[in-house]
Amino acid sequence: QVQLVESGGGSVQTGGSLRLSCAASGDTYSSYFMGWFRQAPGKEREGVAAIDNDGAARYADSVKGRFTVSKDNAKNTLYLQMNSLKPEDTAMYYCAAEPYGGSWYISPLSPKEYNYWGQGTQVTVSS
Repeated sequence: QVQLVESGGGSVQTGGSLRLSCAASGDTYSSYFMGWFRQAPGKEREGVAAIDNDGAARYADSVKGRFTVSKDNAKNTLYLQMNSLKPEDTAMYYCAAEPYGGSWYISPLSPKEYNYWGQGTQVTVSS
């Protein structure tokens, strides 16, 4: 098992930047498949970015060119650098982990592919 704790959320104005962190503990973090998700009030949880155990990243179309996912295996930490933030990026952001590849490669941005979740960190972007 792996435990996940997100941090770095906050309130920014349109065009601003934030870097989210997700600290992992427990199992062999470096082998896990990781993802960032967000959920706004009244909306379904949606995948934002994902990264496999070789460091290859995938992004939702809505964040391509603005968000960057990365991981530091030495620090057991996943990051999400968010630039050019928009009001529609406002949501609770969650990191997630999955130990097995398999179907993850088909749907890396689907919440159903992940077994472990953090508690979330709030991001608010004002216009």
